[in-house]
Amino acid sequence: MTNMLVTNIGELLTLAPAMKKEGRKVTEHDLGLAKNQAIYIEKGRVSWIGSQKQIPKHLAKQKKLKEFSAKGLTVLPGLVECHTHLVFAGSRAAEFELRNQGMSYQEIAKRGGGILSTMKQTREMSVKALKGISQERVNEFISQGVTTLEIKSGYALDEKNEIKCLKVAKSLEGPRIVTTFLGAHAKPPEYDSYKAYLDFLQKKVLPQVKKQKLSNRVDVYVEKGFFSQEDSREFLKAAQGMGFEVLLHADQLTLSGGADLGVELNALSGDHLIQIEEPQVQKLAKSQVTCVLLPAADLYMKCKYPPARKLIDAGARVALATDFNPGTSPTQDVNLVGLLARLEMKMTLPEVISAYTVGASYALKLQSEVGSLEVGKHADFLCTDKDWQQLFYSIGERSPTFVYKSGELIY
Repeated sequence: MTNMLVTNIGELLTLAPAMKKEGRKVTEHDLGLAKNQAIYIEKGRVSWIGSQKQIPKHLAKQKKLKEFSAKGLTVLPGLVECHTHLVFAGSRAAEFELRNQGMSYQEIAKRGGGILSTMKQTREMSVKALKGISQERVNEFISQGVTTLEIKSGYALDEKNEIKCLKVAKSLEGPRIVTTFLGAHAKPPEYDSYKAYLDFLQKKVLPQVKKQKLSNRVDVYVEKGFFSQEDSREFLKAAQGMGFEVLLHADQLTLSGGADLGVELNALSGDHLIQIEEPQVQKLAKSQVTCVLLPAADLYMKCKYPPARKLIDAGARVALATDFNPGTSPTQDVNLVGLLARLEMKMTLPEVISAYTVGASYALKLQSEVGSLEVGKHADFLCTDKDWQQLFYSIGERSPTFVYKSGELIY
């Protein structure tokens, strides 16, 4: 791995102050903004950061040193996309029309649509075909500056194909991939009860996920009409007993106890959090649970948006993500997510930038490795010709000019 000196950075956002605050109550000062900067990268990690005028002479004179001039571009940490369902087959565009005409998500699911529709197509697709379409989706995230990408299983709902999906996810190239086992996404038709399906996952599938080192994270969809708080508690506690980190899809459609359970179990994150009320806001603010907000899904579902301002003002740590999936958030546009956070959830731009870097790194328990540009961390960064105030402003725009992961150009 070649050592590299990045010079002529017009505007550098390190996010180091936001990281020091654990992503809580972030202000413009916490962006770590400095002009005319340089970064020295050694073995894929940041070794020195400072003024262009103060580059240590011994660094600049090294043999075999690769130099990259940012030519006045803005540089910031690589984005961390912490909630996707990227590995799936088929389309649910027809369901979008049904929902638009007034049919509920639960009613579509009862008719065999929703997750079960994707399940059938994902089970049938070959590994090669699934990997091909998944890699295309990964490349789309890279083009937007994503250097760390979370991918959940949960669209196969049997042992063989859940394992297949996790293997496909781990084989994808480009960003740093974090896999999550979400077998508890819906109940497949071969099981009579949600409890029986969770027992199967606990006894049969989780041991294989652990043995094959396919993921160290377990997620569950806690929702009325899906997995109850009580059954989810038992399942997640068993997963923790096996050494897994846990997280939850919580309180999306109803106040179903997901946020409370997340705090109780010290989960890495509670995701969605649309229906939470003041007691849950205060609990989350005092906890280490990262609140992952997914406004693109709320747009597609025509839901209300999570109480982001209440969470942030109370001191909670917030992350943003696309929730990219075939049914309820079929978009990979990170600019759309950030813009919705600003317009609909009244988040400030510094809060949005921190949520897509620092907050998201905490959601993946990677805050010591990524999410900010600091000595010792991975040299993950993007370069853009926009100044920082133009970020998360224009839907559909692909602003990164260059994207680096661990000091290697990936876009």
